Amino acid sequence: MKKVAILILLVCTILSCKEGSSKNQRLVPQSSGNLYNVNVVIDNDLWKGRVGDQVREVLTTVVPGLPQAEPMFDINQMPPQVFSGFATQNRIVLKIEKGEDEGFKVVSDAFARPQKLVVVSGKDNNQIIKLLSANKDKILETFKNQEIEARQKLTSNSPHVNNNIEKVLGLKLQFPSAYRVAREDGNFFWIRKNLTTGTNNFMIYQIPLTAIDKEGDIIEQVIRIRDSVGQKYVPGPTDGSYMMTEEAYTPFLYNTIIDNKPAYEVRSTWEIKDSYNAGPFLNYMVEDKINNRYVVIEGFTFAPSVSKRDYVLELESIIKSLEINK
Repeated sequence: MKKVAILILLVCTILSCKEGSSKNQRLVPQSSGNLYNVNVVIDNDLWKGRVGDQVREVLTTVVPGLPQAEPMFDINQMPPQVFSGFATQNRIVLKIEKGEDEGFKVVSDAFARPQKLVVVSGKDNNQIIKLLSANKDKILETFKNQEIEARQKLTSNSPHVNNNIEKVLGLKLQFPSAYRVAREDGNFFWIRKNLTTGTNNFMIYQIPLTAIDKEGDIIEQVIRIRDSVGQKYVPGPTDGSYMMTEEAYTPFLYNTIIDNKPAYEVRSTWEIKDSYNAGPFLNYMVEDKINNRYVVIEGFTFAPSVSKRDYVLELESIIKSLEINK
């Protein structure tokens, strides 16, 4: 009888714990909103003044490497009084608070999931402006990474599966099923997707580690390699024409990390020799010491007469899904 009583007590305890945990569990709705669109929660008077100017300066930072200036993010401003309900569920939110102690914080999944909320607070306009300026790179990185993850999640709903990339190059790369293999030659792959006004493309191949002299001019070496690949694999509409780096624009060089490996990132514009075709590209050379090589992935867009930001950011999301097999 005593054992039965103890057993009943244990069952009741477990059930009460489960009931309590379910009551305490916070139900967070799914986040929503257009890609690269920030909800900015800020008082209307602040938005019209210097604080609003600083917010716009941060969020409309130009995407590097595009032929025309395009902002990193679109902005949807709203006063705090209407920031409730569905309005709180955007994936990326910047909230400006005046009258509070000075502070900067990044909050994950505050009102929806997944979501990044950046809160900037200060006692006066100068404090807020100073914090926005000092944390510009952090804000951009936080929001951009969130949107890349959102784009990658969309890709995972309909991934391309019929290709030999993993078999030939020993790596995984997730990209949408709307892309097709335009050319496969040994360890070289050219993948493309048709757009209403052109194509979105990426190429992937490998080069030996010795192909890059780290003490030399990295940009010059990257351009030399990509131009030689363009001449071999990406012909233009006329005999002797091919894709090359446009000389009129100065390339941007960054050191970054892909699949926990150091990588060179170069952004600029391409053109077809002896033609008017041109567009932006982003080239990554990922150092793979285990396999004594650089894995090279380059995305490039041909979309005349339309904005190209979203196409380039889609390519970046594909490239950053790279996983090199051990």
